[in-house]
Amino acid sequence: MRIESLQGTEGFIRTPQDAVALQIPPDFIETLPIAIYACDAQGRLLWFNKRAADLWGRTPLLGSDSELYCGSHRLYLDGRQIARAQTPMAAVLRTGIPVRGVEGKLERPDGTAIWVMVHIEPIEDEDGRVVGAINCFHDVTDRRLSDEIIGQQEQRLAATYQHAAIGIAEVNAKGELGRVNGYLADLLGYSADELVGRSVFDATLAENVDADLRQFERQVRGEIDSYRHEKRFIRKDGARVWVAVTSSSVRDSEGRFLYAVRVQQDITARKKAEAALVRHLEQQAALYEFTDSLQRAANLGEVHEIALSTIIRALGADRASILFFDNTGFLRFAASRGLSQAYRTAVEGHSPWSRDTRDPEPIAIADVEQSGLPDDLKAAVRDEGIAALAFIPISVRGQLLGKFMSYYDHPHDFVESELRFALTVAGQLGFAVDRVRLETARQTTERAANQLVAVVESSHDAIISKDLNGIIASWNASAERLFGFTADEAIGRHITMIIPDDRLGEEPEIIRRISSGENVDHFETVRRRKDGNLVDISLTISPIRNSQGRIIGASKIARDITDQKMAEAKLRASERQLRDLLAAIPAAIYTTDADGTITFFNEAAVELSGRVPQIGKDKWCVTWKLFWPDGSPLPHDQCPMAVALKEGRPIRNAEAVAERPDGVRIPFIPYPTPLRDEDGKIVGGINMLVDISERKQAETQQRLLFNELNHRVKNNMQMLQSLLSLAGQRAANPQAREILREAGNRVAAMAAAQQVLYETVDSTQFNAKGFLLAVCGTIKQTFPKEVAVEFEADDAKLSNDVAMPLALILNELLTNAIKYGTPDGAGTIRVGLRRDVDGFQVFVEDSGPGFDLASVRDRSSGLKLVQGLARQLHGKLVVTKEPKTRCSIRFS
Repeated sequence: MRIESLQGTEGFIRTPQDAVALQIPPDFIETLPIAIYACDAQGRLLWFNKRAADLWGRTPLLGSDSELYCGSHRLYLDGRQIARAQTPMAAVLRTGIPVRGVEGKLERPDGTAIWVMVHIEPIEDEDGRVVGAINCFHDVTDRRLSDEIIGQQEQRLAATYQHAAIGIAEVNAKGELGRVNGYLADLLGYSADELVGRSVFDATLAENVDADLRQFERQVRGEIDSYRHEKRFIRKDGARVWVAVTSSSVRDSEGRFLYAVRVQQDITARKKAEAALVRHLEQQAALYEFTDSLQRAANLGEVHEIALSTIIRALGADRASILFFDNTGFLRFAASRGLSQAYRTAVEGHSPWSRDTRDPEPIAIADVEQSGLPDDLKAAVRDEGIAALAFIPISVRGQLLGKFMSYYDHPHDFVESELRFALTVAGQLGFAVDRVRLETARQTTERAANQLVAVVESSHDAIISKDLNGIIASWNASAERLFGFTADEAIGRHITMIIPDDRLGEEPEIIRRISSGENVDHFETVRRRKDGNLVDISLTISPIRNSQGRIIGASKIARDITDQKMAEAKLRASERQLRDLLAAIPAAIYTTDADGTITFFNEAAVELSGRVPQIGKDKWCVTWKLFWPDGSPLPHDQCPMAVALKEGRPIRNAEAVAERPDGVRIPFIPYPTPLRDEDGKIVGGINMLVDISERKQAETQQRLLFNELNHRVKNNMQMLQSLLSLAGQRAANPQAREILREAGNRVAAMAAAQQVLYETVDSTQFNAKGFLLAVCGTIKQTFPKEVAVEFEADDAKLSNDVAMPLALILNELLTNAIKYGTPDGAGTIRVGLRRDVDGFQVFVEDSGPGFDLASVRDRSSGLKLVQGLARQLHGKLVVTKEPKTRCSIRFS
């Protein structure tokens, strides 16, 4: 055991002994005036001298198991008779700790008794093992009788001079010391002269002054004649002592207070004893609760929590932790209280002992600042606010499992009894951890065994075990169903009873492979049933080892694969039919595995690609080269089939161009689709390539025709617009000119819409944003320069059917905004085409005064046109004035 204090670490060092003395008694032992004898490690008497026999009053047997540890008839310690196994000699042999100066009463066979003092030294061999002990004892009966007489005399003397054996002082009414005896001066660490004239309360601990002072003031006033009080003094050297004060009044003949005689009795030892007793009782109660609770702990977590509570309670620690070695020998925290994660991380793995240390002793550090800990470890401990700590080893059956730690926020003086108690706690903790671990392992093993039995019995596969000679040792219910033999019929017979004659050569090879430690996995073969029919099976065979690891047999799992074989045959037939079907389809079709490697292609794929693909080598596509429709190269690993397999989704509406080795390019549409197994995992893909060369040629002819048609419509609209403009310039009537001008604007808006439809790639839809900009840009050309037009449009698609009505609506609403929304000839008009959850909304917003739709509907031909066009779009014109004038139509 080591206890580290402010001065450093001290170790208990064993004194070498001569083990030879155990076997051969020295010649001089008979001349010794004391009794002496020796025992071996088991407690058997090896030798003794005559003085020992005289004191025992008998001659014991040497080497007898009935005469263990001592030759006395009876032995009493502390007033009670003890058994041989409880004698000091037994304790020394068991612990290796010497016993010196222990006194006990020895009773002889004739009934007489004497008192003896015992000195026992353990004898150790070179390895430090206790191999025996020597006991020297002598008769102290006379001294004991003298001590009893002297004790009686001292008690009478102490009763007679009790006032002189304790601290005495005379104190005046002001509380000042008038006279003190030497005992009190020594008790307080001052000279008598230093104390005289000082207040009796000066040396009193501050927290004890008030209670004593109140009683003294009552005494001075005459309310009481005396009182008793316990308090603490602070000595001159700073030490604290407990005293019991009895203050008695001395009064004159008229009862006036003269002074008080204060008798101070030092009760520091009593207080320490009381505290030690309380601590001992607390430890014993905690230990009892600890062991009792551990018996009911069902898991390691409960064991750890119970132990932490006991460590903190019984050892008075502020914090605690438990650590165990893992399989790699690294010491890890199992549980802790009051420690930060940063501290646990910093110190985890630190241990004063290695895992193979035998009988490690506790290590206590009373003051971390004065310790020899490494600087980095000391810094971590200091940062955690730990001032003292103890390392307590946890061992079971001589094996070090780990340690527990007790931490203190202030320096702590460790005593041997405290560390011995900590070792007791560690021992109980180790036993509990070992018990729970063993119980957990037992339950795990039992569950595994039960599960194995259940698996074997409930398995749909036949499970058979045999020795290396082929003799069947076990046979489950599925084996009976598969082969027709009962367990009674099969066990003990050779495994060849189920092997057909033409398969007998398989068994020696299987035994050879199993004997060499090899597993046989999924070996497909044929076996014979009891009725003589053959059955297709798949065998999985593993070696069976004994507790020493030697192979003693084999375990066979036989699965009936008759249905599987039939299914495989059906699958092969189905695959042939599918391949024949795919080969007959005129479209190019090929398949790949999950990695994109070509696994099948039909003749149409060869015709389209102009080459014969290489199965198992070509990847992603059967074509030679690939291009995008715009002519840019398309890498094979980025083609639609590659995307479909990588992203796990079918690819549609894609186009590509394949180039044959002869340079001919063929546009096609691919239809790649991933193929999945029953678990949804991608196992491959299938792709159909549709040649669209003829469609592309038709589209080219259609585009040429459409261009010609658009050109003629555009020319006609331009001519119509020019005619309307010329007619307007020649018209003499202003109203006619206005009508012709409005008609020209409408034609211009329709022409702009026509141009948008012509330029779009899609033949059925157009882009809303581009449409709004084109139509409004055309209309804006007729506006004054002082009028600004702001555009808002979503990037959405609209059907071609709404283009012309929408263009005319924009023209009428913008024209109306110019007329009535910019009274000063300047301003800003907002035009928008937005998409929302219900469809689309077109609006024109200006800063004009607005109008009532119902009142002007009949007077405005433009508004009538807008309302008619809105109905055509299945919408309705709405006019609002706040915060600005807005005309809007919502349509779907």
